[in-house]
Amino acid sequence: MKILIIEDEPKTAAFLARGFAEEGYVVDVATDGADGFHLAATGDYAVIVLDIMLPKHDGWWVLQEIRKYRQDQPVILLTALDAVSDRVKGLNSGADDYLVKPFAFSELLARVRNTLRRAPARQAEVLRLADLEMDLLRHKASRAGKQVDLAPQEYRFLEYLLRHPGEVLTRTRLAEQVWDMNFDGGSNVVDAAIRRLRRKVDDPHQRKLIHTLRGVGYVLEERD
Repeated sequence: MKILIIEDEPKTAAFLARGFAEEGYVVDVATDGADGFHLAATGDYAVIVLDIMLPKHDGWWVLQEIRKYRQDQPVILLTALDAVSDRVKGLNSGADDYLVKPFAFSELLARVRNTLRRAPARQAEVLRLADLEMDLLRHKASRAGKQVDLAPQEYRFLEYLLRHPGEVLTRTRLAEQVWDMNFDGGSNVVDAAIRRLRRKVDDPHQRKLIHTLRGVGYVLEERD
């Protein structure tokens, strides 16, 4: 799952990026409002953590622009502005949550998870297709009732596939969801990762779920 952090204070941005990465998220970081909005408009993020006091464009502007084109994009404001009027403004402007600095990362993580549970497209805590199941809370996957042991990268690939069943996913799109925006790898890296995932998810079973569309990408679906 991918998170965008829009934060101009380098230590805070690095702290957040490290914390979310340790929890298994893929993290992109923008250090000003202009770059942050560009990433928000062109990327696919499970949640955006947004500071308000930013250079170029402040967080109020970024949130307003995001809401013009994507009403269901989860956004959490993380800011030093602690006045009740600021909190009310943030929530009335369309933020899903508002957390004041200084903060405990454990609380921010809990708020991110709670926001994702409330988001209409991400309510499910268990993802399923045929006899393949992923329990997001317990961070476990199984097929036909037997646990599938996955490396972190494989888990992120499978989670994204399960969130988009029947949808053709290009190599570029898959790479963006598993690595951050600085990743510079060829399509063979994605192919190699999918091969490893197939060995664990598909090879032990007669019915295959991960399918290749040559020259396009991959699709997770149940076929006759």
